Amino acid sequence: MPFYAVAGLIIFFDQLIKYFIHRFMTLGQSWPLLDGFFALTYVRNTGAAFSLFIGFSPYLIAVGLLVVLAVIYFYYRLPPKAIFLQFALACVLGGSLGNLLDRIFRGYVVDYLDFTIWPVFNFADIMINLGVIIIAFTLFTVKSYATDSH
Repeated sequence: MPFYAVAGLIIFFDQLIKYFIHRFMTLGQSWPLLDGFFALTYVRNTGAAFSLFIGFSPYLIAVGLLVVLAVIYFYYRLPPKAIFLQFALACVLGGSLGNLLDRIFRGYVVDYLDFTIWPVFNFADIMINLGVIIIAFTLFTVKSYATDSH
C-alpha cells in the first residue's frame, strides 16, 4: 500500500476513534473493559508523552511539524525496496499528524487507552511507536539500505 495511503488511513482511524471518545464520553470518564487491567478513559493531554511539557503547546506544534517534514524528507530518500522503512515512516507520519491535528484544532490531544499501570495514550501514539520500533529494528539489522540508492 502506498506511503500516503497508509498515513491517511492511520489519520482517519485515529480521528474517528477520538471523535467517538470525545462525543460519547465525558472528560475523566472510564469504561472498564478488562477489570483492573484495561479501560477506555477520556483524558485531554495538553503536553507531550506522559503529559510532559504541559503548557508548551506552540512548541509541541512546531516539533510536530518538524517531525512531519523530516519523515517526508526521509521517505523520498529511501530506496524503493525499503518497504518496511516506508511503512514505518508512514506510521510515524500518520500518528504524528493525528496528534498534531488535535493540538491545532482542539488545543489538546485526546487520549483514551488506559492500561492502569501506564499513562493513558491513543492509537496515534501506538502508530508512532510502532514506526520507531520498525525503524530501529531495520537500521540495526539490515545494512543494505545505507548503501542502496534510487
